[in-house]
Amino acid sequence: MQKKLSEYMKALINRKDLMSEFYEPNALMMEEEGAIISGLLVGLNVIDANFCMKGEDLDSQVGVIDFSMYLKEGPIAKSSEEDVQITAILDQKNYVEELNRQLSATVNNLQTKVDALEKSNTKLTEELAVANNRIITMQEEMERMKDDSTLFSKGNKHDRTADGQTLSEVRKHLKEETQLRQDIEKELEVQIGMRQEMEMAMKMLDKDVCEKQDALAALRQQLDDLRALKHELSFKLQSSDLAVKQKTELNSRLEEKTNQMAATIKQLEQRLRVVERDRLEAENANRLFKQEFGDKIESLQMEVDQLRKQW
Repeated sequence: MQKKLSEYMKALINRKDLMSEFYEPNALMMEEEGAIISGLLVGLNVIDANFCMKGEDLDSQVGVIDFSMYLKEGPIAKSSEEDVQITAILDQKNYVEELNRQLSATVNNLQTKVDALEKSNTKLTEELAVANNRIITMQEEMERMKDDSTLFSKGNKHDRTADGQTLSEVRKHLKEETQLRQDIEKELEVQIGMRQEMEMAMKMLDKDVCEKQDALAALRQQLDDLRALKHELSFKLQSSDLAVKQKTELNSRLEEKTNQMAATIKQLEQRLRVVERDRLEAENANRLFKQEFGDKIESLQMEVDQLRKQW
């Protein structure tokens, strides 16, 4: 993991001529705040910046978009537990990254040692080849001197003694060269064994690094899932808070309307009592009027009857 987001941001901020083609003059990236943000990003090493540099991936759009991480169902009241899990996973990820860096440094050191051993092996191989050539040369010279001693075996005794001494010196030198060759071969075998051990250690370290990288990838995936779940839970919590706020406002409006309706009902009841009282008074007045009017009609009828009798 490279963690070069701040460097990318700084490189982008420094290219004002390039950004002017994509940003307005008063945009945040064009102002001094962009440089401030670039400086603040230096301390944020937990941000993973992964840029795909393959141009072929940008030639076509993604065929299928996976919305499964946005459709998960879960309780909303576990944000603290999710934070604890995310913190633990971040600690594990940082530990695995540090271990990965240490393993990478160890691999580099072993690679340096392997290179040095290869150079030493090459040098020893060259020395062995030179020693073999010298041994072959000495053997040829020895054979030649044997032939010469055979040809001159009938010479004087002094000559034979000198040839014997020369032959002894040649044999001694040949023995030394043979011993040197054996020593070089033994050292070469030791170097080859050390190289094989180093290669085995390199393979084991590569395997360990691959396993750590797989574990790191799994932790990253789990961290991404937890971040997505936390984002989803935060969104649901915000939606729930908004719904509760809307319901509270609606409840307040309903209570206000209920109070208004209660006041209106109270006023209507008061008006109803007044109207009922007026109705009763009107009925009493009407009854009294009917009674009085009936008495008047009877008296008038009696007067009419009397007048008829008089006529």
